[in-house]
Amino acid sequence: MTASVEGGTNGKRAKLSDIPGETGWPILGHTLRVIRDPVGFGRYMRETYGDIYRSNSFFRDSVNMMGPEANEFVLMDKGRNFSSEKGWNAFLGRLFPRGLMLMDFDEHKAHRHIMAAAFKTGPMKGYLERLNDDMPARIKAWGEKKNFAFYPAIKQLSLDMATTVFLGLEPGKESEKVNKALTDMVAASIGVVRVPLPGSLMAKGVRGRAFMVEFLRGLIPERRVGNGTDIFTQLCQAKDDEGNTFTDQEIIDHMIFLWMAAHDTITSSVTTLVYELGRHREWQEKLREEIKSLGLNDDRLPYEKMNDLTLTEYAFKEALRMNPPVPAVARETVRDVEFGGHTIPKGTMVGISMVATHRDAGVWDKPSTFDPMRFSVEGGMRERHASRGYLWRRRAHVPRASLRLYAGQGHHDSPASAL
Repeated sequence: MTASVEGGTNGKRAKLSDIPGETGWPILGHTLRVIRDPVGFGRYMRETYGDIYRSNSFFRDSVNMMGPEANEFVLMDKGRNFSSEKGWNAFLGRLFPRGLMLMDFDEHKAHRHIMAAAFKTGPMKGYLERLNDDMPARIKAWGEKKNFAFYPAIKQLSLDMATTVFLGLEPGKESEKVNKALTDMVAASIGVVRVPLPGSLMAKGVRGRAFMVEFLRGLIPERRVGNGTDIFTQLCQAKDDEGNTFTDQEIIDHMIFLWMAAHDTITSSVTTLVYELGRHREWQEKLREEIKSLGLNDDRLPYEKMNDLTLTEYAFKEALRMNPPVPAVARETVRDVEFGGHTIPKGTMVGISMVATHRDAGVWDKPSTFDPMRFSVEGGMRERHASRGYLWRRRAHVPRASLRLYAGQGHHDSPASAL
């Protein structure tokens, strides 16, 4: 069914026009339709042209590959056919260059090995203690209000906690400048205008990055010899088994990208979870009882207790399934690639859609229903995942252990975010 090929099928040159699809309006293509309703547009194209189709948006032709088999083919990439760096560069390259997601193959692997030192058990315990120190009072303040909008509240909390856990900064004027710079960068990354024209989101984002580069560069010398428990300090001192470390510029690039990836995705994910818990009060009670069963006498969540939050993890996974914070993944082919009876030319932007797979009635029972127990052993998700390819992808850009950190203040109605 699938293979990678050089030079197309039977020596013929692969042509993008041979793949079914449409290009949309001149210049703009389908950009406005994608912005207005990305899920609806993808559904229309899939129903019209099949699981593999071409389109044009954001001033570039692309091929979309739909379904769990396509997800597995692209993400496993056993043939090293797809570049993540080239795929994401159009969206993130100006603001978040050289982040881990914008690296390929052996270089990506080498950087992951060094970075892994910052996510071992010891450092992870340190991050959790920082959250335990700061979050209870913040969440208690929510409960003292008559009412409040959850998304802005969790966004501000995750901003502040990310600045504390990632950079080791206490709330104040300095952290406010950092939060503004990084928020401007995130806003620019999803803007339509991709060049830093005066007054544009991209111009603000570029200024934000320039500030962060100089800010972090000035802190690196002391963090390389410090004893801080924040991620920044850990990255400054991280080594792989062979003693390799990051350069100053690599630390800067990874820190900026990690902060963006963790803060933005967890804000979206926890908002989805709280929304679904508001609609399904029985699950509020289940999670409350599970956290009560830990027997804690204060607002702190011990690291060793996280594995006991089984139902909480099921609920969070279901929130990620229903509304993944990164709904699609971009790649670019580095050679002609065959998949599903089509040959995709070298240099083609390729997209796969997690959200389409997560909501596909052909692979999920009642996909629009909030049912965390589908992730239980009895739910059979593991077996179906193994037999059908990538039915579900977490795509939260943070280590798996941190998925459980967000439930630290269990006696409150609203779970809280960790990273």
